[in-house]
Amino acid sequence: MEKPNQKVTMAHDDGAAVPLLDSATKATGKPRRNMYAFFYATLASMTTIFMGYNLALMSGAQLFIREDLGLSDAEIEVLAGSINVFMLVSILAAGCAADRLGRRGTLVLANAFLTAGALAMSLGGSYAALVAARFVTSVGSGFSIVVTSVYNAEISPPSMRGFLSSFLDVSSIEDHYRLICDKLSLIKLDCFGVPCSALVAQMFISIGLLLSYVSNYAFAGMPVHLGWRVMYAAGVLPPLLLAAGVLAMPESPRWLAMRGRLADARAVLLRTSDTAAEADLRLEEIKRAVDESTTKSIDGDGGVWSELLVHPSPSVRRVLICVVGIHFFQQASGIDAIVLYTPLVLRNAGMSSNDAILGATVAVGVSKTCFILVATLLSDRLGRRPLLLASIAGVAVSMASLGITLSLNTKSAASVAACVASVMAFMAAFSVGFGPMTGTYTAEIMPLRLRAQGASLGNAVNRLTCGLVSMTFISLASWITMPGCFFLYAGVAATAFVFVYKRFPETKGRSLEDMDVLFAK
Repeated sequence: MEKPNQKVTMAHDDGAAVPLLDSATKATGKPRRNMYAFFYATLASMTTIFMGYNLALMSGAQLFIREDLGLSDAEIEVLAGSINVFMLVSILAAGCAADRLGRRGTLVLANAFLTAGALAMSLGGSYAALVAARFVTSVGSGFSIVVTSVYNAEISPPSMRGFLSSFLDVSSIEDHYRLICDKLSLIKLDCFGVPCSALVAQMFISIGLLLSYVSNYAFAGMPVHLGWRVMYAAGVLPPLLLAAGVLAMPESPRWLAMRGRLADARAVLLRTSDTAAEADLRLEEIKRAVDESTTKSIDGDGGVWSELLVHPSPSVRRVLICVVGIHFFQQASGIDAIVLYTPLVLRNAGMSSNDAILGATVAVGVSKTCFILVATLLSDRLGRRPLLLASIAGVAVSMASLGITLSLNTKSAASVAACVASVMAFMAAFSVGFGPMTGTYTAEIMPLRLRAQGASLGNAVNRLTCGLVSMTFISLASWITMPGCFFLYAGVAATAFVFVYKRFPETKGRSLEDMDVLFAK
């Protein structure tokens, strides 16, 4: 057996064992990059390319759908935002599916639904048909955002879990709308010994965003009745190809242990741990967590949902408050209002050219993408908490700035530039922490037995809040004015800052099985 670089010890706090996993981080001060875990987290995250493509395509396609099918503003608003409400069904079912079918099997199913949804959208001939197609897409999207975050957290060693989990920026489906500069992969940088061209994997949702905007632009010149259909048809085949690749992935070691397949779980852990000793220690922690969960079930705890919602322990209750709270605040701070209605915001500021609006949107997306790199590269060095606090503060300030800019109502070139700058600042601030760290943090802190259902519950709150924001923005703007909307979002972000500051401990470097001890304090 490979000898560890350092002795593995167990710390104690009030008699509770606190496992401290040996890692290269302690020896060198830098997170070690396990390429086996990196590769399969990358493959799992690729599902979100197609999720992002199908979801974000509506922002441009709606212009042509409105003209082709004669839809009203209200119908467009519902068509664009209803998918977030539809996703509640699949998000709540994702935990059960992930536990029964496995993380890998559920990702295959997600790709199948994404393919079916894209095909249905391309063939839709009425408003009702398009709404039904959006529902099909929502099933694949819901499975994807829940299970990818859980899989990435469970396949990753503690020394790089934040790095790998940040691939998804999952916590937020608004991340469907991210853009990425297509030349980013040509930049030759090196971060922790990993070429930056490889780090583009973390941008998968952003790539889906980029492809959707490129598709909007590329097919805009086609006949109105055909162009938007081709946009969606382009997203039919790729998820099927990816599903075949997902079948080659190893299953999550924690799911294998829950099914009694300890030898298979250890084989995966040996490949995804920094040392063989760490793999054995991780396996022991997983076995202990599984045994405790089984004991609770036998003792009549009433099942996972009962343990989570009806009779939670004090530590589970603290975890649940953090999970539900951060998902609510992330969406209530207005990310989807910015992403879905950026053209409306820019027109309100005085920008009238469609080409100029598209160019400004791309610039906003590039800003967002670049700052996602900051979160991905620093989450395991600086920690989750500092990135979250800095990000939320930036979101509050930039939202207030956007509200002030729009309230001046000068419609001058300077006003337009200030509006674009405020939106770019918002996207940059959001991407540093509020976007990617929400999913990373919430996937980490849930106990093993509750993890899949806990992730489902958090994302259900996320989607419901997102749907509320995206389906009411136009109506809310007509009631309290558009600047009033952004002042409201700024206030929500300020409240979120206080919430995170008061309730969120640091999880950097902790094993997943160690979170009960952390939240028991």
